[in-house]
Amino acid sequence: MDFNGQTVTGKVTDSNEDYVYVQYAGTTMAVQRSEFDEMPALGSSVTGFAYENEHREPRMTTKQLAISESQYAFCPVVQVRRDLGVFVDVGLPDKDVVVSLDDLPLENRLWPSRGDRLMIRLELDNKHRMWGKVAAPDFFPQLAHIAHDDMKNKDVTATVYRLKLAGTLVFTDDHYLGFIHPSERDAEPRLGQVVHARVIGIRQDGGLNLSLHPRAYEAIDDDAAMLLAVMQHSHDGRLNLTDKSDPALIRQHLDISKGAFKRALGHLLKARLVREMDGYVELLPQDKAPDAE
Repeated sequence: MDFNGQTVTGKVTDSNEDYVYVQYAGTTMAVQRSEFDEMPALGSSVTGFAYENEHREPRMTTKQLAISESQYAFCPVVQVRRDLGVFVDVGLPDKDVVVSLDDLPLENRLWPSRGDRLMIRLELDNKHRMWGKVAAPDFFPQLAHIAHDDMKNKDVTATVYRLKLAGTLVFTDDHYLGFIHPSERDAEPRLGQVVHARVIGIRQDGGLNLSLHPRAYEAIDDDAAMLLAVMQHSHDGRLNLTDKSDPALIRQHLDISKGAFKRALGHLLKARLVREMDGYVELLPQDKAPDAE
């Protein structure tokens, strides 16, 4: 179909309970009946996006697609084919569009998975076939806001758009550029993966330095969290116990063994959430905590 992937205006030639049939350039396309509030009259004009469905049957939709040959949008990945690429949902009722493996990482483990999303536009080849074309890295700075210092330690949701040896480049839902250094992640995210990160710094170029690691207090175990809660709810932010306290006294006050107490206290000290004084433990002032910046 020579006009596959184009917006055209055709004439209504027939209809039934399921479809309205529109003819353009000698080709009859089926439009889902549900797209019309009222049945169009025979001979009336209908404008829509012409395409071939997954069975290569001529179709038209009057719905506005999120993407075009000049318009980009994030589209969800619905299928992965290692020999071809990934299929994305662009809003067509019976047709998904392929993003070629040529636009994907060389390592399959870094390909998008189902549920990930890619920023793409529509591309038509010389055989009038539709493809999804991934946005080049320089596309995202055109959309980005400049980050400010008050964003430090904020939580953000972002989509991976480029993989580099130096780190992972992401674009946040709030339209900020982000960078994740390899030391701030346990594994390299996939292209198109949606990640939940926290801001650990503001870059000179107005982007965000991000971490996928949990905050110190989010990574502590149950016993450490209990000690932290006891101090947070005390009037002076203290716990009158230390690693030198009598095991029976620790059991009486906290109902845990001295060994468990020492491990929990060690976690809090390592996370720089508390400090041990002579005869007691107290919360570390917020401005000295590593995640308070």
